[in-house]
Amino acid sequence: MEVVLHYRPWQKDPAVLQKITEEALKEFPLRKLPSFRPWFPSYSCKFPFKPKRRAPIISAEEAEQVKQHLAIPETVCGSLIYDCTEGLQEFHSDLKAGQHIQAEYGKINFSSLGKQSANGSVKLRRSWSVSVPSSDLKAKIFPPSRELQSILENLKLHAFYRARWIIEPSTFNNQTLEDIWVKLNRMIKHNELPSCNATIRRCEDQIWVFCDILYCEYVGSNLRKKLNLGGIINLFVHRHGVIYSL
Repeated sequence: MEVVLHYRPWQKDPAVLQKITEEALKEFPLRKLPSFRPWFPSYSCKFPFKPKRRAPIISAEEAEQVKQHLAIPETVCGSLIYDCTEGLQEFHSDLKAGQHIQAEYGKINFSSLGKQSANGSVKLRRSWSVSVPSSDLKAKIFPPSRELQSILENLKLHAFYRARWIIEPSTFNNQTLEDIWVKLNRMIKHNELPSCNATIRRCEDQIWVFCDILYCEYVGSNLRKKLNLGGIINLFVHRHGVIYSL
């Protein structure tokens, strides 16, 4: 029997690969099925279930057409060799660990998103922005305040529960929604907001910034300062509503 094992270039430890292969080749445990015993007496002439309608009747012409259709051999398309990793760039030998995989359709020009093209059609505007984890901010982040700790204890929420800051029109401070969104993307790009991802809700004229509750006070203060927000921003938690405000 021939075994082909596909693995990523940076995962080539022989011991690990051998263990994976051995586990894959193990036989599945078989369980002997009990003999079938009907739930009604087999000697009875009357069955407990009776069809509501009679079975459909197929004419001889239709039966002949079905036979002719089944007799036509199906053509085999493609190669007989099946490679499940074909087209998956992460299995290429020239790809290193941690290297980003480029999209097949080329790089996207984000500067042109949301602008009108020459033929008059509006291109898709980006609605999500995600931060990259960074360890440089840990020294700047302090534990949650006593007020927030008391709220978390009452609601029984752990520090890594996800919450979202809601930026509403009342906090724009003479700015537009798109202006704030551009500034926020710049902050996330430079890893100024830990564990954050954000989405713009143009239909509701809002921006939602998701983060772990552990960092919510740091993120909220940073949003107010860097985005020049006025008024009050609320921290919303699923199933609990607004639990905290800044």
